[in-house]
Amino acid sequence: MSEITSDNNFQVQQLEQSKKATYKSLIVAITIISIWVISLVSLLSIDINKLNTFTLLAAIIWQTFVYTGLFITAHDAMHGSIFPSNIKINHLIGALCLILYGCLPYKKLLKKHWQHHQNPASELDPDFHNGKYHNFFAWYLYFMRRYWSWRQIITLMIIFNVITHTLHISEDNLRYFWVIPPILSALQLFYFGTFEPHREPASGYTEPHRSHTIRRPAWLSFITCYHFGYHEEHHEHPHLPWWRLPEAYQNRLG
Repeated sequence: MSEITSDNNFQVQQLEQSKKATYKSLIVAITIISIWVISLVSLLSIDINKLNTFTLLAAIIWQTFVYTGLFITAHDAMHGSIFPSNIKINHLIGALCLILYGCLPYKKLLKKHWQHHQNPASELDPDFHNGKYHNFFAWYLYFMRRYWSWRQIITLMIIFNVITHTLHISEDNLRYFWVIPPILSALQLFYFGTFEPHREPASGYTEPHRSHTIRRPAWLSFITCYHFGYHEEHHEHPHLPWWRLPEAYQNRLG
């Protein structure tokens, strides 16, 4: 009973804070996009030959994290939490993020994502596959086939060649900072945002969300996947932006 009361109080607080958070969500989204642009331009312009192995790996990891933020921003847009007072601008920002991420179609992902929320961890969930047996690789390949197409891959290959031949940017820089990071980011998003929270636990799923929270401190939750490990909270309050999920998590704890 105390958990229900606490959750109801939290929902009331959400309504009170929604207007205050509107512009903050927009600012956070613009900040992430700006960081992605500045980071990519900077990394594409450096001389890779002057970097040692450790620095190069650190740069790739950093760029992967920035790419993940780009996708998480698009995900928030799918829930209308970037700019709820103007849904057209909200979805425009989401579409821009997915184009920058990897020429992904926003409307297609929007439709599939809401199917996921309406039918989590079921045959009707486009993100779910064989979760009962915890087959990570089979699930990951299934997941990627649902969202990537040859059309997107060919488009990215054309962009790659156009950039190298017209802007004269090093192919190595493009591979390390434009090709590899979104691939690693997709793996990060899948593991921490789909596989971990939606694979079936030994005790079976808890209805109705069929997801569970990965209990991590806020700093580690942010580093792993922008708090997407607080997944039960996300399904319970899907309109909350990623940066408010720790608040929902702490509220659930008591």
